[in-house]
Amino acid sequence: MELSLNTATVRKQWNLAQMIDGCARHGIRGIAPWRDQVAQMGLQEARKAIKRKDLVVTGLCRGGFFTAKDWRDDNRRAIEEAHELGAQCLVLVVGGLPAGSKDIRGARQQIKDGIAAILPEARKAKVPLAIEPLHPMQAAERACINTLEQALDICDELGEGIGVACDVYHVWWDPKLAQQIKRAGKKRLLAYHICDWLSPTRDLLNDRGMMGDGVIDLPLIRSWVESAGYQGFQEVEIFSELDWWKRDPDEVLTTCKQRLAVS
Repeated sequence: MELSLNTATVRKQWNLAQMIDGCARHGIRGIAPWRDQVAQMGLQEARKAIKRKDLVVTGLCRGGFFTAKDWRDDNRRAIEEAHELGAQCLVLVVGGLPAGSKDIRGARQQIKDGIAAILPEARKAKVPLAIEPLHPMQAAERACINTLEQALDICDELGEGIGVACDVYHVWWDPKLAQQIKRAGKKRLLAYHICDWLSPTRDLLNDRGMMGDGVIDLPLIRSWVESAGYQGFQEVEIFSELDWWKRDPDEVLTTCKQRLAVS
C-alpha cells in the first residue's frame, strides 16, 4: 500500500500549500486535507494545487457532528468540498452527546438519522461517506460510535454510498477487530489510518506515536485489511503536541516514509 499524508500530521508547521509541495517533494502520492486548511487556502486554489502535483485526495476531514445544532448545513458544505477536491471519501466524526445530555443511545440514533438525511446528497455528488469510529475515551465529546461493529451496523441499515474509516489509534484494542474488518470488506473499507499508541500516553488526544514507537501490532492489522481486499493508501495521521508537531516537517515526512516498512 502506498503512503498518504493526513495533513494533521504537520498542521502546526505548514499550511496546506506547503503540505502539497512537501508531499510532491518527498514522493508521497496521497494527501488527506482538513477543511479548515482548505478554507484558509481557498477551495479552488487547493484543488488546482493538488491537481498540479498529481496527488490523490484519499479523504477529506471532516464531516459529521450530527448532535450539534448546525450539522446539516455544515455537512452539505463538506460534501460539496469533497466533490470539488475529488476526495475518495468524506470522513465522518459523528459527534458525541448533545449538550447537557446523558442519553448515549439517543445520541446514536440521532447520528444514524443525520447520516441518513445527508446520504442522498452524498450519493448524488458521488462522495462516499466514511464513518470513523473513535476510541471510547472520546465518546462524550467527539464520537459515540466507537467500534467498527457499530459503524457497520449503520452501514447495513443505510445501504449504498457509506462505509468506514479504520483508524488504528481508535480501534486497535477491539477484540472483534479482525472479524469486523473482514465484514467491512473491500467495498466498505474506504480509508485506513495509521499511527501508534504510546504507553504510557501523555495526552488522550494529542500524543499519538509514529509507527513503530508504540504498542499497536500494525503489520497484523494491515494483514487483516489487505485480506479484506483493501487496496488503497495507508494514511498517516499523527496528532503530537509534545513531539512530532515540534519537529522539522521534512523530518516528519521522511520518517513517515521510513516507518511504512514496519506498518
